[in-house]
Amino acid sequence: MPSDPVFTSGIQCGTGCPLLIIAGPCVIESEELILEVSQRLAEIAAQLEMPLVFKASFDKANRTSIHSYRGPGLKHGLEILAKASELTGLPVTTDIHEPAQAEPAAAVCRILQIPAFLARQTDLIQATAEATAKHGGIINVKKPQFIAPEDTIHIVRKCEESGNPNVLLTERGTTFGYGRLVNDMRAIPIMHATGAPVIFDATHSVQLPGGATTGGQREMVPILARSAVAAGCHGVFIETHPNPDKAMSDGPNMVPLDQMATLLAQLKQIRSLMLSFQNPSD
Repeated sequence: MPSDPVFTSGIQCGTGCPLLIIAGPCVIESEELILEVSQRLAEIAAQLEMPLVFKASFDKANRTSIHSYRGPGLKHGLEILAKASELTGLPVTTDIHEPAQAEPAAAVCRILQIPAFLARQTDLIQATAEATAKHGGIINVKKPQFIAPEDTIHIVRKCEESGNPNVLLTERGTTFGYGRLVNDMRAIPIMHATGAPVIFDATHSVQLPGGATTGGQREMVPILARSAVAAGCHGVFIETHPNPDKAMSDGPNMVPLDQMATLLAQLKQIRSLMLSFQNPSD
């Protein structure tokens, strides 16, 4: 069985634990941006006494247009993430797309994320599970938009059989017709039945796929995030940026950085209420 809760340095997530927040810009636009956002998120996390993992991508390999900005690449991107972690004390995470990226990324990041479109790629899952196990880390796999939540059990089994029971599953919506994602909150307890803690991706759940660039409804992020915590998720993934309208990737889906403290405080309150239901004597 997968671990619940999952543990690694600076991270505890699962049944009975405080809500884990995974937050940061979609892509590494510059070292200056990453340090600015990570420092502000570290301040918010300290003020609210909430566990937070800083996230940013070194490469967006799945951009709609070949001309879209992808990021600084593996080597420089990991250097920037390592610097942010050193300066803020926050653990960091990033997504990878190829098996060869697993080992160097796992040496820096406490969590490695598998993108939804790649979650059925056995070689990638196996390499990531092996690398994260070697470095004492966690593997976070996003549920593909095109599979049922109960079918994530096969992903969990691949991770376990590749050596790492420290697995998180992330719900990010299900394709419904053309260009729409829907969130069925029943997916959260169904995915948790695999034995793995469940993260809710409030950012990519509000994407509007299609067209030259992906659109989104960032005003819906707080609504879905609050609903998911009430439904029992163990963590929330939220992308944020000081000026989302000028972001180089996923701007329409990102929460402005100056709104994060209020939103996270709300999520903490809902999580506390949910934990009190689980432990009525406390």
